[in-house]
Amino acid sequence: MLDSSPAAHAMADTDAPLRTAVSRQREPAAAARELAEALCHPELGFVLFFCSAEYPLAALSDALNGAFEGVPVAGCTTAGEITPEGYGRGCIVAIGLDRRHFAVSCALVEDLGGFDLIRAQRIVDGLLDDCRDRALAPVGEHSFALTLLDGLSSCEEQVLATLDAALGRIPSFGGSAGDDNRLAHTHVNAGGRFHGQAAVVVMVNTRLPFEVFTTHHLRPRDEKLVVTRADRERRRVLELNALPAAEEYARLVGLPVEALAPEVFARHPLAVRLGEAHFVRSIQRVNDDGSLSFYCAVENGIVLTAMQPAPMMEDLATVLAGLNERLGEPALIIGCDCFLRRLELETLGQVPSASRLLARSRVIGFNTYGEQHHGTHINQTFTGVAIGSRPTVGPAR
Repeated sequence: MLDSSPAAHAMADTDAPLRTAVSRQREPAAAARELAEALCHPELGFVLFFCSAEYPLAALSDALNGAFEGVPVAGCTTAGEITPEGYGRGCIVAIGLDRRHFAVSCALVEDLGGFDLIRAQRIVDGLLDDCRDRALAPVGEHSFALTLLDGLSSCEEQVLATLDAALGRIPSFGGSAGDDNRLAHTHVNAGGRFHGQAAVVVMVNTRLPFEVFTTHHLRPRDEKLVVTRADRERRRVLELNALPAAEEYARLVGLPVEALAPEVFARHPLAVRLGEAHFVRSIQRVNDDGSLSFYCAVENGIVLTAMQPAPMMEDLATVLAGLNERLGEPALIIGCDCFLRRLELETLGQVPSASRLLARSRVIGFNTYGEQHHGTHINQTFTGVAIGSRPTVGPAR
């Protein structure tokens, strides 16, 4: 059930380059009205939102279109929201970008399976041209891209790698849409309605300083598992070390197969090592045939390293403090936080302290089914962009 508790919260500073709001209203028109009351002003240029999949999406889209008439709106469904007060659930959170500080352009990508470099280049060129017409700073050096993808499309790797090639030096980050942990239907929103099997690319040009970042709190163990039989198309591993996948993973974590659940996957993830870095490949579920479904691409022959969590709160506090040192107190951090991280915090009883840290650091965002960083699809990370509050460059010429 959606939480009907009170009213939208917004940044109080009317001159802030970004305003934020959250509504817990159940009814779409009432929720959209609350958000608009908090965000609308004469210089509002773009609205980015993240919402629970519990909302009737067609009605919500219509309500947002009406409430923000004439202002482009984009967003996605979530596996939980990050509000101005920290973690939320069953609500809608939104960010209003001031056109005096941000030139924003948005594109919808459909037919993800057929996405190629020609289409990617066409989309990126169109976004850059649109931003360049209204640019506040040199586009190539002072822009970033946000990607929102259908979290159950199984096309993230192909789409992201192709987009990254087209983006060149422009940094990118993003998250895969969720559906309140049901793993059934996820949606992105652009062009006035919600879409499945689609992606949204948002290009942002600004004179404000920013930093795209990612972090995770997982550390490698000695144990390795080799994928000896996989269904790459369905991201399903049938065998690990030439044994049934679920049985071998259960042996690794010291539990019976029947005890394997999202809470276990969150605490005992697996990762692929590339160079000195480990990229987590999170398990989605155990299937009836004893195979394991993953959130990221898996294929025959890859070696998976067992990982163990270090203190998440300590890692998060260190990362946020570093961003504050480099950028000054941020105007906002847009955060894409894997839902398995939140599940771990819930298991450990640390959600209240994490919420206080996120609120203090001005983080707004959502819990994802996967994160994106510079063209790579990753899991169990906190990924985003920190935006400073004071311009560091002059106007574009």
